[in-house]
Amino acid sequence: MLTHNELQQYLTPTAIIDSDHQQVAAYAREHIRDAGDDPISKAVALYYAVRDKIWYTPYYPFYLPEHYRASNVLQSGKGYCVSKASLLCALGRACDIPSRFGFADVKNHLATRQLLDYMGSDLFVYHGFVEFYLDNKWVKATPAFNASLCRRHQVVPLEFNGHEDSVFQAYNEDQQRFMEYINDHGVFDDIPVDAIVTAWRKTYTDARVDKWIRQFDENNGRPIRNFAKEDVVRT
Repeated sequence: MLTHNELQQYLTPTAIIDSDHQQVAAYAREHIRDAGDDPISKAVALYYAVRDKIWYTPYYPFYLPEHYRASNVLQSGKGYCVSKASLLCALGRACDIPSRFGFADVKNHLATRQLLDYMGSDLFVYHGFVEFYLDNKWVKATPAFNASLCRRHQVVPLEFNGHEDSVFQAYNEDQQRFMEYINDHGVFDDIPVDAIVTAWRKTYTDARVDKWIRQFDENNGRPIRNFAKEDVVRT
């Protein structure tokens, strides 16, 4: 069992995990109102509030700290896996639930033909998820993909009960390979933006990452494609 002092860094707001932001705190209160005083029930409610109410898009800005700021993600109503994890982490801390991040490289992500062409790879580096400290242990929660998006890709939506890890399935509903965890980057109390961008440059090339940044800048930081309308890949 960890002490309160040991957990304090996972309860504290940061410039990115702004769990003390008025709108973040209000969103947390709204979604835990039926959860009572049980931290597990609160964490479960917050998970679904992010999984299904914040829309997943891989075409979301990624290169500045403010792109991950929880209040900004909440206001935009969308983000990719790390953006959504940032908001979920902030909501957890707003409810006094110790919350941190895990990162891993994954292969065979929920993908489309256009996305694979855009990235030039089927390896997704620094996939992000949340770990809540519940009932004296860390439990993984992966809020990336909305239920409706999962159904389109014939993948069972990830559930979370607060007792067991919620991590991506190895296969979809047709028993086709869906997700393979390749490399674990460990846990963090904040979003390691520089490490993420460095890893993206190494994996996808400077030229490709610079092009993405230029496109986002030209589009004033808004998503640059509509992932929900792209062609699902069956691997």
